[in-house]
Amino acid sequence: MAELQNQRIETEEFFDMRREVLEAWPTGAEVNLDEAVAYQKSIPPPKRFSGVLDSALAAGGTLIQPRAGVALVEQQIALLKYLEEKGGADLLPATVDSYTRQNQYREAGKGIEESFAAGRSMLNGFPIVNHGVNESRRVIEAVSIPVQVRHGTPDARLLAEISIAAGFTAFEGGGISYNIPYAKDISLEATINYWQYVDRLTGWYEEQGVTINREPFGPLTGTLVPPCISHAVAIIETLLAAEQGARNISVGYGQCGNLIQDVAALKALNILAREYLERYNYQVALSTVFHQWMGGFPADEAKAFAVIAWGAAAAAFAKATKVIVKTPHEAFGVPTKEANGDGLKATRQILNMLRDQVLPESDEIDAEVAVNLAETRSILEKVVELGEGDWAKGAVRAFAAGILDIPFAPSRVNRGKVMPVRDDKGAVRFLDNGNIPLPRDVLEYHREKVAARAKTERRPVSFQMVIDDIYAISKGMLVGRPG
Repeated sequence: MAELQNQRIETEEFFDMRREVLEAWPTGAEVNLDEAVAYQKSIPPPKRFSGVLDSALAAGGTLIQPRAGVALVEQQIALLKYLEEKGGADLLPATVDSYTRQNQYREAGKGIEESFAAGRSMLNGFPIVNHGVNESRRVIEAVSIPVQVRHGTPDARLLAEISIAAGFTAFEGGGISYNIPYAKDISLEATINYWQYVDRLTGWYEEQGVTINREPFGPLTGTLVPPCISHAVAIIETLLAAEQGARNISVGYGQCGNLIQDVAALKALNILAREYLERYNYQVALSTVFHQWMGGFPADEAKAFAVIAWGAAAAAFAKATKVIVKTPHEAFGVPTKEANGDGLKATRQILNMLRDQVLPESDEIDAEVAVNLAETRSILEKVVELGEGDWAKGAVRAFAAGILDIPFAPSRVNRGKVMPVRDDKGAVRFLDNGNIPLPRDVLEYHREKVAARAKTERRPVSFQMVIDDIYAISKGMLVGRPG
């Protein structure tokens, strides 16, 4: 593997790399780039992810997209058609199974066989690599709206090759966001390198006149992640993708639960992403993604719908370009298509009701935006300093130093010194910022907010608050109050 650096892969080198990637599994032989470009160009505008996002951005609306994936092609078609026709989705997913995410294609193949025998899906997603280009195209051709590949794959090179050749017009993930929260022993140098390949592939298609939307995974671990951490990762992955030629990127954020913080966070993310793209003269069409609550859900369906509705309201007020929708079965595992459709319909109702409403500007929102901007810039500037101007090197060195540190992530690369906690109003703050370089006044702001909660609850600031907060929403609250 060549020395890691944030520099566009030369075309000849890229094509040399492709040979090894495509030989990793037999369906790689189905990828013919000239034919794939022609197929992508034949996809009509209403089914192209980037164009639909651009239109929504211009109109100021918020699109809805579920997560969904099953083992067999016919099952996936039936699922997506239901979510389009009955659920009213604007955008569709092909959520990939866990074996494919770990490049265990032989095991995924066994899951396909077992699914045929059982008459139901025995995998928790759609194994695109095993189905290959031609079979996966049947999914694209069966629906009338865009489909994105959503997964969680540290090494997504072959998955990206087959997915884009098959006609998927959007691809999620990144070298940081699909390593640190998902894997334990994979080096960050390796995954950034793998995802530079994915983004160079995206850039190559762009050079042929085919735009593929790219989306870094915003929520990370989805558990009390302070916005500045997820923002920093999203912006680094955006810059890495743009360097390789990606030109349509969606930056995401996972709901924390406090409306003021969530609205301010998405506003700050949009400001910062555009600021850093402009600094490096990258011409990128940028959109935003709001993920409904990614933590524990109540088992009771009525209570789960309340959590979904709150996420929909936050997405509406934050003016997200799209919202990733959860289901009332989150507490039980893989949802039924009916439950997935119900989550979509509940979200649509809230978005429709709030279409003509705005959250008034306030000192509180302005203060949160200012704090978020200061925090995230402080992190990013230290990252690029550590990398001596190189974002790829800087990201690796920043994790080693704890400058980047994701709460509750399993990766050995992650220092794990940061500890988040909610304040008295439910906003996520730092109980311990570890080595994350927060400005002194911002750090004091966090301490004051957490101290105010401790005073209300008449207990000392402690790790018990963190534990209480992790389980709070599943128990019917936002803040984990004692008693």
